[in-house]
Amino acid sequence: MLYHFSEEDTIDIFHPRKHQSFPDRPPMVWAIDGERSPLYLFPRDCPRIGFWATPETSAIDREKYLHTTSADKIIAIESGWLERLEKTKLYRYSFAPDHFTIMDEGAGYFVSYETEHPLEVKPVGSLLEALVKKGVELRILPSLTPLSDQLPKTTLHYSMIRMRNAIK
Repeated sequence: MLYHFSEEDTIDIFHPRKHQSFPDRPPMVWAIDGERSPLYLFPRDCPRIGFWATPETSAIDREKYLHTTSADKIIAIESGWLERLEKTKLYRYSFAPDHFTIMDEGAGYFVSYETEHPLEVKPVGSLLEALVKKGVELRILPSLTPLSDQLPKTTLHYSMIRMRNAIK
């Protein structure tokens, strides 16, 4: 199963759209796999950084960034977004993977070039509870900038989303 998260609960049809980050690609419908879906349990415009170990992650990076947690994934947001996280209503749309192809294995991004009809839509409920149920450690930081500067220098896998909205 693949998913799309939205603050809208009335989307009956997902039409392919151009994506500003991929101007040379045709219009696409985007979806995420279940493993990386916690990265989208946030208000749409909320800047966030998710990171986790892979088999290639060094012992030094594990000790420096992960030694205090048993969580598989850590997602950091800025403190200014906490109230919106608590109040946002989010809906999970489910898709059959039939028309989707993997676009980015590490990020769990899938795309379809066809119009897609969701199989179901369900309210997520409390986003904090949903993150807890997914085993995510949520870190609340004053700014994501120091973390965003450091992670590219590590052997951790990371995903930075909506960073244009982060405190500079």
